[in-house]
Amino acid sequence: MYILWVLCNRGPIRFGALKRQVEGISTKMLTERLRMLEAAEIIYRQYEPTIPPQVTYGLTERGQELIEILHQLNGLAERWYGSEQREHSNSNV
Repeated sequence: MYILWVLCNRGPIRFGALKRQVEGISTKMLTERLRMLEAAEIIYRQYEPTIPPQVTYGLTERGQELIEILHQLNGLAERWYGSEQREHSNSNV
């Protein structure tokens, strides 16, 4: 989900930059998830045979259909997180 969120907000992004954005994920796990999303036609992979090779990932048209839903989930998470933070700070008073 977070990989999609990064692609949604950053646009097409190279593998290394994507890995830096998704903290704590191993190269192997990120590669596996990207392949899964590519197989589902949610993201695309653009390979350029330069030295070193450049691999860029972005949302396909199908993936772009998820943008509104991702923003709604983010809004919900912010409301819930804000609510939990207020409850936690009130219980410490």
